[in-house]
Amino acid sequence: MTQDHTTGPDAAPEDPAPWRPSRTVAVVLAGGTGTRLGLGIPKQLLKIAGKPIIEHTLAVFEAAPEIDEIVVLMATGHVADAQQIVDKAGFRKVTKVIEGGDTRNATTRIALDAVGEGDCNILFHDAVRPLVSGRIVRECVNALWTYSAVDVAIPSADTIVQVDEDDCITDIPVRSSLRRGQTPQAFRSGTIREAYRLAEDDPHFAATDDCGVVLRYLPGTPIKVIDGSDENIKVTHPVDVHLADKLFQLAAAQAPRVTDERSYTEELTGRTIVVFGGSYGIGHDLAELARRYGAQVFPFSRSSTGTHVERAEEVEAALKTAFEATGRIDHVVVTAGVLEKGALAEMDQETMDRVLQINFVGPVIVARQSLPYLQQTKGQLLLYTSSSYTRGRADYALYSSTKAALVNLTQALSDEWAEFGVRVNCVNPERTATPMRTKAFGEEPEHTLLAAETVAQASLDVLISDLTGQVIDVRRAPGEVPAQPGPARVERDASPADAG
Repeated sequence: MTQDHTTGPDAAPEDPAPWRPSRTVAVVLAGGTGTRLGLGIPKQLLKIAGKPIIEHTLAVFEAAPEIDEIVVLMATGHVADAQQIVDKAGFRKVTKVIEGGDTRNATTRIALDAVGEGDCNILFHDAVRPLVSGRIVRECVNALWTYSAVDVAIPSADTIVQVDEDDCITDIPVRSSLRRGQTPQAFRSGTIREAYRLAEDDPHFAATDDCGVVLRYLPGTPIKVIDGSDENIKVTHPVDVHLADKLFQLAAAQAPRVTDERSYTEELTGRTIVVFGGSYGIGHDLAELARRYGAQVFPFSRSSTGTHVERAEEVEAALKTAFEATGRIDHVVVTAGVLEKGALAEMDQETMDRVLQINFVGPVIVARQSLPYLQQTKGQLLLYTSSSYTRGRADYALYSSTKAALVNLTQALSDEWAEFGVRVNCVNPERTATPMRTKAFGEEPEHTLLAAETVAQASLDVLISDLTGQVIDVRRAPGEVPAQPGPARVERDASPADAG
């Protein structure tokens, strides 16, 4: 992170009076037409990771506690499309969705008029930078307490060359002093308004960057630069679509932790949770924790109840049992799985069928059978992947590929089921001390494994959160030593379909 110079007597020239903004407004600039992508729609309406790009972007500012209001400047002819996205997603901070101008300069002027008079912080952000982080937003707003203009940039990993009209090099600037600009760009409202007022008198005025306007027309104004991120890419070219989609796939959400046990009790008392694969390991510990907080839990597995997740009639019967007992199903959890090591070419057909059926077909069947129940309660389906989903590994070809498939299933179903109010998430624990792992790898050093109860606790956090379509990483805390599964639990692993 760039060293913070926002405090101290020499940080910036003193203002006549302390800055006291009335609010902080994020202006999302969505005027692009998608010409370079060769699309028939504006690029900000293109879907990546199951949602329009602009929806991902707006969600960041909606969730940022530093932002009070959001104004959207949309491409001509597509205001209604943007408004529909805002309404469907329920973004409460969006106060205006209006048409932008023909140029970036014109759009900024329209935005300033929309924000209105009065002292406030204004952040301008490209709608097609959907991977901007909450950290960047926070640091921009914090810097405005000291500086009246703030930019976001990252160091250039490439040498930058300056060329003439014949594409011949005229200069090679020192790379250490160069940065690649990103957004948001943040301003005290009076500063950006004054810069544009002065620019109006310049017949040659043209800018693609609001900090550039301040730099040119208010040359004595320091512009603070804070660190951006490599992930904060701008979706401009076809390859950017694929990169952004992959970055969303690999990005792991953090489940909000509930520190007050009373909150768990309030959220879970009276709820019905069905756990497939709940006889031991993560599923067992999750069931025990949920019961402790007042939930009615129904664990099903091959070894304890004779329930095979790959058999639709048995899944249907399990769900019916829970529903008839309680009159509702709020959450369905699928920890059932099997890990079979071995080269694909040497694996027999029976083993291949078992891995594919239990690890992928089973969760698909559970998802289909669970939807009618979860629609009634606006509940959640929770699946489990593993770190191998990001890259297939030798001797785990089928296991890795089925875990990757579950991530895709999670993201697809969260989009499909959004209209029903049903959430779908996927937990990605690092190597965990479970009977399934012990059977596959034997005894391992305790300090290298995550405790199954830790994963179970994180799973509860996900169940009571508002997350959907997310892959939630669960990592071992420094110094954590998990309890190794006892002999009784290892013995139950003789039936691999029960893996938690």
